[in-house]
Amino acid sequence: MSQSLAQVYIHIVFSTKHRIFFLKDKNIQKELYSYMASVLNEYNSTAHIIGGTENHVHILCNLARTESLAKIIKEVKRSSSKWIKNKPGPFPLFQWQNGYGAFSVSHSKINFIKKYILNQEEHHKTMTFEEEIRQLYSKHNVEYDEKYLWN
Repeated sequence: MSQSLAQVYIHIVFSTKHRIFFLKDKNIQKELYSYMASVLNEYNSTAHIIGGTENHVHILCNLARTESLAKIIKEVKRSSSKWIKNKPGPFPLFQWQNGYGAFSVSHSKINFIKKYILNQEEHHKTMTFEEEIRQLYSKHNVEYDEKYLWN
């Protein structure tokens, strides 16, 4: 094959440091998600949807074939943290957690994941972020050590 082609969909999840509710304001959420999408575009990774709640973010995007997942997430978190710290309010203290969860998504499940991300507020009326991430890791057979999960 003379070309290198790829179509890899990734569902990324990470929270604010200590799950602090920094993202209560819907306008800040929208601005943040838009900013994150622009960072992803800089790395040739198109955001299909970004959503979340007051303390965490879900991203469904394509993974660029020329960039590593770790590099893209690092840049999204670094850039968005720097961006939000310049907003008025409690944001100078803003931090993302150190880690993240990233899960491959089959093309046939894209619409399901989009709906899942859009429905985060309703979903979290009955489940905490901690319960959600444990459930995602279990569903995707990701082994984890609880003592390192919440940094």
